[in-house]
Amino acid sequence: MKPLLTSLLLAAAMLAGQAHASAELAQKNNCLACHSVDKKVVGPAFKDIAAKYKGQNVQAKLEEKVKKGGSGSFGPVPMPPNPQVSDADLKTLVKWILSQ
Repeated sequence: MKPLLTSLLLAAAMLAGQAHASAELAQKNNCLACHSVDKKVVGPAFKDIAAKYKGQNVQAKLEEKVKKGGSGSFGPVPMPPNPQVSDADLKTLVKWILSQ
């Protein structure tokens, strides 16, 4: 029982660390200037994005939307391009957003 409990605690700690790291990544890349986790700012809340695309295979589509920008998905305000975000950071950010 103790090894199982230890494994579960380690897994929870790792996931919490990943969530914290991804939130820091969103801050570092200025995502939080227009978005928040749970409420609309200029752009949609990350939870609203996750809900809209739940169960869909949209990782690559959203990575491209973050990198190149776009409009029309959540209203008239366009998403500006973010070419400075590395491919590795894009994958992490989009995966984190979709997990909200």
